[in-house]
Parts: sequence; structure tokens; C-alpha cells
Amino acid sequence: CVPLHYPTLSLESTPESKTLHLLLATPFSEIFRFQEEFEEHAEKAKTLPESTTNENKLILYGLYKQATVGNVNTSRPGIFNMRDRAKWDAWKAVEGKSTDEAMNDYITKVKQLLEEAVASA
Repeated sequence: CVPLHYPTLSLESTPESKTLHLLLATPFSEIFRFQEEFEEHAEKAKTLPESTTNENKLILYGLYKQATVGNVNTSRPGIFNMRDRAKWDAWKAVEGKSTDEAMNDYITKVKQLLEEAVASA
């Protein structure tokens, strides 16, 4: 098997350029496999026990939004909308992470929470 080499570009370091750089340097099969793993863990996250803390749910929410949307693109909800404000804050906390970093962190967090759930059962 001959390794594939893709040309890379020298770009300023932004989340988008990091993602583009990775896309140019990574074989497509690996990109799709990683995306698939992320989607599988998004489904697994739905099976987390009700005892999962709000803090952990918010961490997952922020990472998921960063991985799927990118940096926060809405204004912060007002003080009387605490639920949406907490979700927005969780997303804002991971602003700047590349898509791949956010996906990787999301997968790692879901695995950790599932392992903790099994251990406490």
C-alpha cells in the first residue's frame, strides 16, 4: 500500500484553515471514517443516563455545535432565558476549536461518560 500525499497550503491559522489543511493532508477515507465515528457517538450520547450532569450535557452541546456549525454565530440569549444562555455559553467556551478538534473532544467525552455510566451501574 503506497501512502497518499496531498499538497498542503500555507494558510494563516484559523479554525477554518486548520480544517482545510487537514482535509488536504488526510486521505478521504479517513475523513469519512472520522465523520462516521462522530455521528455514531452523537447517537450514543442520546443513550446517556438521566443522571448525566447538566455540566457534562452542556460540554457535549458546545462541542457538538462547534463541530457541526463552527464558531458561535448568534447573539447571547438574554438573562431571562437561562437554558439557552447556558447552551450558548457552552458553545462559546469552545470557540476557535477546529471541526476536527471539536469532533475528537466530543467523541472522547461521550466515551468517558459511557464508561462512567457502566462503572456506576
